[in-house]
Amino acid sequence: MRSSTRRLRYLTLFAMLGAIIHASQFAMQAVPGVQLMGLFIAAFTLTYRVRALIPIYVWIILHGAFYGFIWMMPYLYVWLFPWGLFMLAGKIKLPKKVLAPIYMVLCALGGLSFGTLYAPFWALWTGLSFNGMVAWIAAGFPVDIGYAISNFAFGTLIIPLSELLKKLDRQSGRM
Repeated sequence: MRSSTRRLRYLTLFAMLGAIIHASQFAMQAVPGVQLMGLFIAAFTLTYRVRALIPIYVWIILHGAFYGFIWMMPYLYVWLFPWGLFMLAGKIKLPKKVLAPIYMVLCALGGLSFGTLYAPFWALWTGLSFNGMVAWIAAGFPVDIGYAISNFAFGTLIIPLSELLKKLDRQSGRM
């Protein structure tokens, strides 16, 4: 496949993956504490490695366009944490049956950390003191536990989704 064709294919693919993240978040709004971002970030990172940042930031831009950019500023760094976890985890060479629970725990950790990672921006934006920020984190911790639980459950799909993406990527490369 020519280099320009490959670039165009990946540009289109990553735009679509970013839109899928956005659509999934919109679709899951009716279910409190449940989102698929952890699953998607994990699978995209295990499949596309550094390039997984492209659909993540496409989603952030889409989400900002729909809901406003100011309160989404932390998204520019918050989602780097789960991405980084799976960049490191992708280097681990273990059997799938051992990796699956590791990926599930890492996905849950991403959900659990959201409020804590978001808090410094919120404190600066709203003028909270350090103690106020800690109180804000503590108040939101039950919500983060809910996200961690749903991320843990959806973490069961990380390996199948990343394998599917790799298979589709190999097949489309032969076109």
